Amino acid sequence: SVDQPACVVWITGMSGAGKSTCANALADRLRSSSYRVEVLDGDAIRERLSKGLTYSREDRNENIRRIGFVAELLSRNGVIVIVAAISPYRQARAEVRARIPNFLEVYAHCPLDVLIQRDAKGLYKRALAGEIAHFTGINDPYEPPQAPEVTIDSSTDSIEQGVDRIWTALQRQGVGV
Repeated sequence: SVDQPACVVWITGMSGAGKSTCANALADRLRSSSYRVEVLDGDAIRERLSKGLTYSREDRNENIRRIGFVAELLSRNGVIVIVAAISPYRQARAEVRARIPNFLEVYAHCPLDVLIQRDAKGLYKRALAGEIAHFTGINDPYEPPQAPEVTIDSSTDSIEQGVDRIWTALQRQGVGV
């Protein structure tokens, strides 16, 4: 594999906004150019590394700290890390950013009405019916990034457009893609 500078691409956004889809497409593109890449998906991390945490603000922040710790370790060892996690609170994202030298924040935006319409997992319907407490964007806050390096609107941008935008931002940051 090629000599590569380490970095973390942190994709934040509400449930169903396209974080995992974008992360996997970016990972495929990077791997096809011989980069070492790991995707840390919020759902998988919740099942393994953060099992037992609730959806309280404190536990959500702890989950993000744990993901950030793993991302930091991997990137320190020459891996491009792509995180796809809701990470609803700015303070937790800022904590992680402060610890990782080459950090790129990507905001996967999608209007709430489109997310409710898509609702692939049926989660918005259940949250709106009061069956899910602490659901981000419905009865729990989502704090959008104020100055992300990249914003993708999955209601208007294709996956390829989003990946191209991230690729360009990585080049601007000096990651040799």
